[in-house]
Amino acid sequence: MFFAVCAIALLCWMSAVSHSAPPACEDLVRPLDQLDPHHLEGKWALVAGSLSHPPHLEKFKKRDSASVNFSTNDTYISYTRSIRLDNKCQYNTYNISLEGSSFSYDGTDKSNFSANLVHTTCQDCLLMRFNVESGKRLHFYLFSRRRELEQSEVEEFRAQVECLKIPPPVVMDPTKELCPEETAGDPAAKTEEKTEGQKD
Repeated sequence: MFFAVCAIALLCWMSAVSHSAPPACEDLVRPLDQLDPHHLEGKWALVAGSLSHPPHLEKFKKRDSASVNFSTNDTYISYTRSIRLDNKCQYNTYNISLEGSSFSYDGTDKSNFSANLVHTTCQDCLLMRFNVESGKRLHFYLFSRRRELEQSEVEEFRAQVECLKIPPPVVMDPTKELCPEETAGDPAAKTEEKTEGQKD
């Protein structure tokens, strides 16, 4: 009788552990199944990010805030990225082609650069993964409609970063002001760069 009780207790404990175990890395970093381009529309604030290349990560840590603003129509998708650094705003606009959860930048060498959207349980988040220089560098960014996420949502991102074996994420300060919408006369808008992945 004693052994039967112990066996049942052990089975119950094993069942509880299996249900509370964190998801496998294959699930945590799987590409998004499909995305409605219109879901991208509007402004997304950068909440956290990690980069595999230490020098780029150090530069990333210096920014005050960042955001992306998507616009779509029947023929193209474009977005403007804004970065606030030293109380100055930098803007860059890119045209992209979306194929399922993967996307490419117009004019970019696809053999050297790839990007895709990654699954997240956060309902109003956008998780972007960039493989640069044929996978030598990895950039991983979490955006949201909100400036600050729930602790569980941040912990999920930390687990995803750990699965990718890159440094712990840098979490942005939600009290730091985002850049305003870009204006046509803004001299900072003249800055040109090839891809999001080539800029930390």
